[in-house]
Amino acid sequence: MERPDRVRDIVIVGGGTAGWMTAAAFSKVAGTQSLNITLIESDEIGIVGVGEATIPPILLFNKLLGIDENEFIRETQATFKLGIQFVDWGRLGHTYMHPFGLFGADMNGVNFSHYWLRSVAEGGDPDNHHFVAEAEAMRLNRFARTPPGGADGMPRINYAFQFDASLYAAWLRKYAEKRGVVRREGKIISANRDGETGLIRSVTLSDGREVAGDFFIDCSGFRGLLIEQEMQAGYDDWTQWLPANRAVAVPCERVENPVPYTRSTAHESGWQWRIPLQHRTGNGYVFSDAFISEDQATADLLSRLDGAPQAEPRVLRFVTGRRRKGWIGNVAAIGLSSGFLEPLESTSIHLIQTAISKLLALFPHARRDDAMADQFNREMDQQYEGVRDFIIAHYKVSTRDDTPFWRHCRDMPVPDSLAAKLELFRARGEVMVENHELFRETNWFPILYGQGLMPEGYHPLADVLSDDDLRLRLSQIRAAIKARVDGLPSHDAYLRQCVAAATNRFGTLGARP
Repeated sequence: MERPDRVRDIVIVGGGTAGWMTAAAFSKVAGTQSLNITLIESDEIGIVGVGEATIPPILLFNKLLGIDENEFIRETQATFKLGIQFVDWGRLGHTYMHPFGLFGADMNGVNFSHYWLRSVAEGGDPDNHHFVAEAEAMRLNRFARTPPGGADGMPRINYAFQFDASLYAAWLRKYAEKRGVVRREGKIISANRDGETGLIRSVTLSDGREVAGDFFIDCSGFRGLLIEQEMQAGYDDWTQWLPANRAVAVPCERVENPVPYTRSTAHESGWQWRIPLQHRTGNGYVFSDAFISEDQATADLLSRLDGAPQAEPRVLRFVTGRRRKGWIGNVAAIGLSSGFLEPLESTSIHLIQTAISKLLALFPHARRDDAMADQFNREMDQQYEGVRDFIIAHYKVSTRDDTPFWRHCRDMPVPDSLAAKLELFRARGEVMVENHELFRETNWFPILYGQGLMPEGYHPLADVLSDDDLRLRLSQIRAAIKARVDGLPSHDAYLRQCVAAATNRFGTLGARP
């Protein structure tokens, strides 16, 4: 027997990347035969749109939607991404990489990093990037999709994308509307709540129209129009650990073939991103206004662009942290309305994707299901805290002390959860991660080692292998990686091949949503 309070009408408040990713996923998974999905957005309200770089789980989202990857690349002006290059982070004049691939290979159940640390202690190659295929490909600006599972005996290439966020949202809008999502243009001026339950019944637009719903998904950005202004979720401020509270962003002309990685360059009072796309380069300076003014940060960014700026610089103001509850009653927050972490590790779009997948998994039968809401909140808290600690580590584990900003980062306390990880890594090069954490040991190692944190020891079982066997295994892994990367075409050549394949299949730009 069907419940009278069953969720039938879903209202998504806000468009942009978060809103249209949510609409696209719900239209694909839940469909619009038994659910009515409405998205409300206003052309008067701009979108933040700084999240142009992603991490490998974006491939799962694309697979969920059933999209053609070459078409996606063409329509969003995307490039491939093998990782992030960090410049001047550990110390001035030093560069390292956080590649998406595995470090080395499986070695008898003990993480490869311990065998490598043993080798380095005995005079072996100290460049950890030589043992990651993606890092070597980044150095040489090479890329190609590889067979799944290393079918040819060589390591596979893991990748993500860099794309134009506004084009991505527009493309997803076409996808969602084709599948029955209804877009309502308008600015929400109030929410109407049930006097007995406290649940939201409808929202009222500036022209007087009322949009009713059973469940509301807040994608309204920093404002948190429903989750905060109506449901009063509260906010945990993490500025004590992540002092940056401003970002100035500006695109510039493309002056070279796009490289297959995002670049993060540490500056006097923060860091600068560089995201190469097919048609332009995205740039931004993330900083703290306690150490540099907005005007000076803007001037510094403009002076460091590769090409001519293509728009006026735009300053974004934020408070790093998360809502204390991301789902209350019949309102769930996704995207910036649920919290903000600076895009140092390209996690903004991933946190949207994660929230969507968890909301789909826990979606309630009735308008209110506190058990499902509590589980969603617990799991999203874990996601945010795990990413938070990973980003803090970039600042804390640095030998830079050349400016007040970096001295502040060096001296600041860190969460106990991060302190425990750093202590264990110092002792034996190991990072214990929980099953729910996004970033695994293969992510933590290149960051901590790249920042200059050299472990004092390694796992004792790494000594079981004989010297000759260790040298042989390392040389075999190195040879397999070299063979894989030597066989890759240039990133630019492969990118042009993908765009041409999409054009041949689907015709002119924008022909297929």
